This record gives sequence, structure tokens and C-alpha cells, in this order.
Amino acid sequence: MNNAWFEVRNSGPLNGEVTIPGAKNSALALVAAGCLTDETITIHDIPAIRDILLIKEIAEDIGLYMEEKEKNTYELTGRHITSGKLDVAKTSDFRASYYFVGALLAKVKTVQIGYPGGDDFGSRPIDQHVKALSALGATFDFKQKYYEVSCDKLTGADITFDVITSGATINAMLAAVKAEGRTVLHNAAKDPEVVDLGNLLNLMGAKIKGAGTDRITIDGVASLHGGIEHTVIPDRLIAGAFLMAAGVTNGRITVKNVIPEHLASCTNKLIELGMTITEEDDSMTASGSALHGARIQTGMYPELATDLQQPLTTLLVLAAGSSSITDKVYPNRTGHVAELKKLGADINVVDHQIMINGVSKLMGATVKAHDVRAGTSLILAGLAADGVTKITDIKHIQRGYEDIVGLFTQLGADITLHQPAHQTQH
Repeated sequence: MNNAWFEVRNSGPLNGEVTIPGAKNSALALVAAGCLTDETITIHDIPAIRDILLIKEIAEDIGLYMEEKEKNTYELTGRHITSGKLDVAKTSDFRASYYFVGALLAKVKTVQIGYPGGDDFGSRPIDQHVKALSALGATFDFKQKYYEVSCDKLTGADITFDVITSGATINAMLAAVKAEGRTVLHNAAKDPEVVDLGNLLNLMGAKIKGAGTDRITIDGVASLHGGIEHTVIPDRLIAGAFLMAAGVTNGRITVKNVIPEHLASCTNKLIELGMTITEEDDSMTASGSALHGARIQTGMYPELATDLQQPLTTLLVLAAGSSSITDKVYPNRTGHVAELKKLGADINVVDHQIMINGVSKLMGATVKAHDVRAGTSLILAGLAADGVTKITDIKHIQRGYEDIVGLFTQLGADITLHQPAHQTQH
């Protein structure tokens, strides 16, 4: 579906309810955790997205079977894993494939994997993964197109991350649960996805304390068991984008199946811009009009998520006054800026800072989605732009959203998926 595109038209205020799916960034780590036991585990709310289909292929290539028992619910069985030789092309296609390294090391001793790919906004360094796994006893051999990680046995260690990194924190946890002795992770990521993995592993018999704080203690165990069920946390990044959609279109949107605490930094900023947000136990409602600009800075959780920077850019483009955005996590994540300019945004990048002067309207044009969150940003812009906005390279968007057309359509959005005549939808 690489040549498919979205057409988006000005849809007026979006109104209604949308149920938020399970978090992609959590599900990918939870699936890898299935390698850690020979028994079967059941995971609910796994989103039906391209990354999950790809990780299912990678998993089954090495003998980790994923069977969809009902929609979005999978049983994972790791007893047939025979190899740590992962498909280089498939694992290079997206970032989270590296979780298989931590999850497989104790079982197969050697893992071969492609370098991490995924979103197109600069390299995703794995130096902190290397640091953590090396401390536990792994050795790395870097080849041209893939790398190999080996160990005779894993031994607990004190590990201090040089920068806060969700991916390396998760990978270290996956490896340390079966290491001999105690591992302490210092300067660990506090993301809800880290907590979600800790909860799953503890259900399987791991001994993890402190997930969600900057110091995680893991006492290694000889084996983990199955026979457990776990539900993926809701996707806070998709929820945040829909809250912003209410502001972009002057509508009123309720997001259901959310954990409001996970969105606190986002909703506080939206309120600062002039939006109204109300919270229930597991839902939130956003509405907005006459918004004004602000200074935005992203950081690691609990700060404002870098993955919300791009949809928020669209909101600020349409807010009165001037705004600035500094992304401390991915300073080069600015591919959406040139695309928004094509739609009439008054926006520039100056020394890695996005500078915005609000405009009263946008005009439709053909734009390209450079990554999944940039795609979200462009959909939001298209909903508010006069005329037709055509978004190409939508494979990135489909990596992160199960049915983005359906979700927006049920709120009243005029968005359609188009495919060349010779292609059929899978």
C-alpha cells in the first residue's frame, strides 16, 4: 500500500466519542516478553497495525507463535523458539525489534538482528542498549548490515544510563529478569510503557520493583511462567492527538479508554492554550476555540512527549500569536514543518527550534508524511484547511494507527483512503 494516499477536506467542528486502542509502544515490548517463558501468555488490546503484523512475522520466524484468539487478543507461546537469528530486513524496518535481543539472550545465547529503523527523522542510537546489555555480560559484534549479541550467561549489574531512554530501559529489563543476581537501573525511563512491561513480567514471576521511577531493581529468577492474562495500556499518544483535534477544528471530542494521569503534561499544556478539558476515571473530553500561542518544550516522561510535538505544531499554527517548540528528545524531528508551509503555515526552524506565527486559515495542498506523528499533524491540518489536502507516503501513518480513517470519520471528519487501481487493500 506504499502508493496509497489520504484525501482530507475541511470538516468543520469534529464532535463525538472515540475509543483509544492499546499502546503500540507498549505492545511491541510485551510481545517480545513472550520469548521469556515456555508457557503461553494472553495479551489483550494489541492494536492491529503494521508494526504488530511485522513483529508477528519476525516472532514466528524464530518459533515464538502468536495466535489471535479474538480481535486484538493474542496468545503467545515461546516453547518452540529454536533460534536467535532474526530476519535482518524485517528487523531493520522498525525500531522496537531490538527488544528481541534482551528477551532472547538468556534462552538462545546468540541473537543476530538488523540495525533499528522506523521513523525517518535521524538515527536512533543504540549505545545505551549496548552499555546496559554489556554490563549484564553480553558481547557485541557489529557487522555491516546487522549485529550479533552473545553471552554465556547474564549476571546482574548496576547500570546508570547516560541519558533517559525508554527503549534501553525496556531492553535491560527484558534481559535482567533472567540474569543471575540483582540488577539496578539508575536514571531509568519512567514511561507508562515501562510500567506496563514491569507489570506483565511480575505477573509471569519476575521480581521487579520501582518501574515508573528513575531507579528500577530487578532480582533475577531462573524461569518465568505463563498462564497469565494482561491488557495493554491505552495509547496516550493517539489520545493526545484526538484531544488536539478538538482544538484544531473547534469541536468537542471525548476519548474513552484512557488513563488521564498518563496525559497530564499534554492536557495541562492544552488548557494553557485555551482549551477546556474535563476528566472522568477512564475518559476525557476536550473542546476549544480562540486558542492562543505558547512556548512548548518536550522531554522524557512525565514531561510533554516528543511524539505529541507534531500534532501540537498544527494546533499552534492555527492559534493566535506566536509560539515556539523545542524538542529536547529528537531536535531534528522537523520534517512536518516544510509540509505545513505548503498548506500556508507561517512556520520556520531556527537552530532546531520551531518558530510559529499563527494564521487564521490554511489551504489544501499535496503533502508527504515523513513519519507516523508527522502524518497525524498533516491530517489535523487538512481537517482545518480550505480545499483538498492529499497526504502521500501514508505507510508511516498505518504503522501507528489501526484504522485512522474510521476513527476520524466517526467524529465527522471528511477523510478517505485512496489506492492506485492495481492495488488491493490487505
